[in-house]
Amino acid sequence: MGKLQRAVTDLRGEPKVVRQTPPILTDAGARASYSPLQRVRIADEVARVLFDEYGAHRKSERGEEETGWLLLGLRDTKEAIALATLPAGAEREAGEAHIRFNSGAQAVASRIVRQADRRLALLGVVHTHPGSLRHPSDGDFRGDISWVGQLRGGDGVFGIGTADGKYARPSDELWQPRANMFCRGDLCYSWYSLRESARSYQALPAEIAPGSDLALPLRAVWPILEEHAERLDRLARQQAKVEFECLTGSEHAALALMVPLADEGRSLRVVLTGKEVRYFLAREGSLLAADLSEPHADRGVYRLLAELAGEA
Repeated sequence: MGKLQRAVTDLRGEPKVVRQTPPILTDAGARASYSPLQRVRIADEVARVLFDEYGAHRKSERGEEETGWLLLGLRDTKEAIALATLPAGAEREAGEAHIRFNSGAQAVASRIVRQADRRLALLGVVHTHPGSLRHPSDGDFRGDISWVGQLRGGDGVFGIGTADGKYARPSDELWQPRANMFCRGDLCYSWYSLRESARSYQALPAEIAPGSDLALPLRAVWPILEEHAERLDRLARQQAKVEFECLTGSEHAALALMVPLADEGRSLRVVLTGKEVRYFLAREGSLLAADLSEPHADRGVYRLLAELAGEA
């Protein structure tokens, strides 16, 4: 199997693609409270999304390629709780034996999901294998072991999806042929943990628990994220209080970002759709449209900030 290049997280939970040896960590004291992972609990909507999107992928034009997801959630003392999935994205690079995630879109998506709960962090990676290889490959191991020590607790959760039909059942009900497996129809996911400095993955018991996929609303705006990811991520790094919102109530989904101003109750609001970027000044509950035609959101924000500063 080819090498799976991973998108991982730094200590702030912001995904990035690992290309070199990860930096030395400085949170040894915080790490000491964690034990090796003993199980993963998966929110039922997270499990449904993994099966639904894998099934849809297999029917698509790129169905012979591998696909994958980042897994976000909470890391408890001895277990991980999976609460969100971030897809590899349409701009991924993939073949029958490898996949490289669109880490830019996932970086912004991670910021959005973590707005509601800063405890959320990267837990690991889920990806599919052709054929019946239900275990991470040697190539997977070489990639994963180089960065898994950056995760909370120094170990991570890894899921392998297969569709060889060995455990197929006609029902759409989830069932477990083994403690570390969940199957539905002809699709299966096998779960493993990998600890820093370990020589191999360990089978990880998995359970389904009630809960939502906190990243599911992002699917409607994922093409927007992929198109604007680099500039949105840079803007969010430069403006610490930037917040994002998914707007899905109208005919066309949109992604909005808010930049608070120094005056209380005032902010800049940028609305991105598939075709345009619009700018507004929010003041006392009303929106004033800005006469600005700028396709790059970061440029538009700074032009408006400069104009407001000049007026002040």
